[in-house]
Amino acid sequence: VVVAPLGRDAVKGADWAGQQRRTLTVIVVGETARAASFSLNGYARQTNPLLARQAGLINFSRVRSCGTATAVSVPCVFSALGQERYSQDRAASQEGLLDVLAHAGFDVVWRDNNSGCKGVCDRVTFQDLSRPDPRSRHCGAEDCYDERLLEGLPELLQTRGKDVVVVLHQKGSHGPGYASRYPQAFSRFGPVCTSNEIEHCSQESIRAAYDNTILYTDYFLSRTIDRLRALAEQSDVDTAMLYFSDHGESLGEHNVYLHGAPYLFAPREQLRKLIMG
Repeated sequence: VVVAPLGRDAVKGADWAGQQRRTLTVIVVGETARAASFSLNGYARQTNPLLARQAGLINFSRVRSCGTATAVSVPCVFSALGQERYSQDRAASQEGLLDVLAHAGFDVVWRDNNSGCKGVCDRVTFQDLSRPDPRSRHCGAEDCYDERLLEGLPELLQTRGKDVVVVLHQKGSHGPGYASRYPQAFSRFGPVCTSNEIEHCSQESIRAAYDNTILYTDYFLSRTIDRLRALAEQSDVDTAMLYFSDHGESLGEHNVYLHGAPYLFAPREQLRKLIMG
């Protein structure tokens, strides 16, 4: 595939001139996290106890996804196309946001705990952290929890350029095996559905397992913010974080479950996500 250039003339703005401190910007790409299940947005269950206490957090609660599946949503959101002009072929045939950041002089790294970057990171550094590693306490026999994405994050700066952008691609809340997405310590709501065959589970147990994934994401994001703040205080690094999910999820509304519905007919639960930073 011939990839058309985009933003090859990109440069850092005037505010960067004379900048002495290094910068680390973390972009967290969530997975299947629907806005309706975040207590930050008014959900009755307290799924965001830690983020609610983070000073200066900005939450954009009314955001629609580019698609209802990772293979569409992730390439779309990192492209210059927008939802209405997006197609897989168009996105694959031109550079995207990460390329433009690299052209502007940022060192870009994609760290993955999911099923890859869907072509978005083909021309930047890619680190696959989804494969179990016995040396990591965040990995089991088959996969790893999202906290593994934070391993070695401060040390990463020592081997990269002056201004670094790191993308953390979560496993997040991907179904149907919600109960396997978080450590046991985050099983606050229950009883939970522990089967991948959710047709054998009650709607209440499915929702409880899903809500626990959001509770774990709350912990993961809050821990990321705390680490970035500590890094900024202890070294000459300015830090920032942006989080958004790829799409939402249906949890039995109108008897619909999971995601991937055609965009024109998709229920709002699959389209409504949020952005925060």
